[in-house]
Amino acid sequence: MGRSRGVAGVVAGLVLAVGGCGESGTDDKAAKSSAEPKPTGSPSSSPSSELVEWVGDMCESTVALRNLRKESAADLKEIRDSDDETGMFAHARAISYLSTTPADVETVAGDLEALGPSGVPAADRLRDALRKKVRSVADKLGAQSPAVGLEYAESTAADVDKQVQSLTPPEPDLPALTKRVPRLAAAYEQAEQCAPGWKPDGSSGEGGSPAADPTGPLPKAADGKNYAACSDGACEVLVTSTADITAKGTKVHVTVADDSVTFQSGGALMQLGGGGGEAGFGNGLKANVVAHDKDGAVLKFSRS
Repeated sequence: MGRSRGVAGVVAGLVLAVGGCGESGTDDKAAKSSAEPKPTGSPSSSPSSELVEWVGDMCESTVALRNLRKESAADLKEIRDSDDETGMFAHARAISYLSTTPADVETVAGDLEALGPSGVPAADRLRDALRKKVRSVADKLGAQSPAVGLEYAESTAADVDKQVQSLTPPEPDLPALTKRVPRLAAAYEQAEQCAPGWKPDGSSGEGGSPAADPTGPLPKAADGKNYAACSDGACEVLVTSTADITAKGTKVHVTVADDSVTFQSGGALMQLGGGGGEAGFGNGLKANVVAHDKDGAVLKFSRS
């Protein structure tokens, strides 16, 4: 009997020991598991629709300023490169430039002033700095005397272009800020106006559909760009930039800008804006602007 109890005690001890070993292994695994770092999710940087819209508006204003600088430089070059001996074409082109550029700057200034806070302090500081910069230039151009501008159009145009070229985004600009603020970066990615090549008319300018017909919505001119058809003094032609037309023995240099059509013949210079205008050349020859937009003008020459 004593032997049996001893064996039973040994067996019981063995079972207890085995059981104890099993529990100890489980605890070790649990301790090891708790000691290992657990992955943690990063805080959400998903932007609100309001922030995406705000960033898009900022990008749109930035694109508008970039285009304005580019167009201003091109206009000034055209004014300086005018090769007419009288200088009348350069003067007319400068007047056209001076009549539109201040209004273009004012438009961007107004857009920036209508832009509310973004909720991102750094972005709001950028908006405030750019707003102040554009408003300052807009006010300077608006305060310019029209009489002085007309009298010294060419030199005034150079001064205006200098002001326009100063309209660059303050540093750090919006792309730089996106590298610091994840929420701003996400909004920048979603705003279509911030995409490379975006244009105000909604076309991307990269790949996709082919470029639109340069004549756009203008009506079809009966003689197209066949300016020789004007030799008898009667024709209807399309001019998209400049053209030298001889009609009924009168040589006419035509320049089409976004907002005007200029006719130069001998010492006379006439500038018309929009469709429906008429230029007379003193020998029974006249030219009517049938239609005109940013893509060109359809002109009808006739003789009486």
